[in-house]
Amino acid sequence: MQEHHLETTVSGRYLVEALEGDGPFPLLAGFHGYGQTADDELELLRQIPGSERWIRLSIEALHPFMNARGQPGASWMIRRDRELRITENVLYVDAVIAKVMAELPVDGRLVMHGFSQGACMASRASLQGRHPVAGVMLLGGDIPPEYSDLARMRAVHLARGDNDHFYRQKHFENDLRRLRENGIEPSLTLFLGGHAATADYFDAAGRFLNSIL
Repeated sequence: MQEHHLETTVSGRYLVEALEGDGPFPLLAGFHGYGQTADDELELLRQIPGSERWIRLSIEALHPFMNARGQPGASWMIRRDRELRITENVLYVDAVIAKVMAELPVDGRLVMHGFSQGACMASRASLQGRHPVAGVMLLGGDIPPEYSDLARMRAVHLARGDNDHFYRQKHFENDLRRLRENGIEPSLTLFLGGHAATADYFDAAGRFLNSIL
């Protein structure tokens, strides 16, 4: 048996909430968790205080499926062909952001926000993509271990619920150590809750977002 890969064209879905006026405006790009959709991430972005001053962009993963609730969901990647999928995903995100920047008055400030599996994608897009970021917001998900130079992330908001069984405290502390070793002192939020955002998280996320402005 011989295994082959064939490049083809696949459509990706993304949601944009533009602002009224001439701008320019900063851009907040969000990445959803496993089994979620761009709609879920956009709703999360909307609940961050101050995000209404940003163009909100929610990018949906390229691999759709029906989730455990029998509803449409998507995944950023699986273990098989991992490096190939990472490259494809980063190129996809680069293309979406470039299109939004070409069509809307973006002022050059870009913040990536990722939840759960989307936190890994936000990290990859900021570290490996072609669009420099002003900051990265990671909720309930870690920074992929293959990256040693994290300087491109610039400013980081790192958050987890104290009862999160997916993004555990040891992963949180490991990411904190890696960021500090790269000269980044992240904004940290440890809130009461599990693998989901809470009011305390949104308040902290809003303060971080405002600090970029």
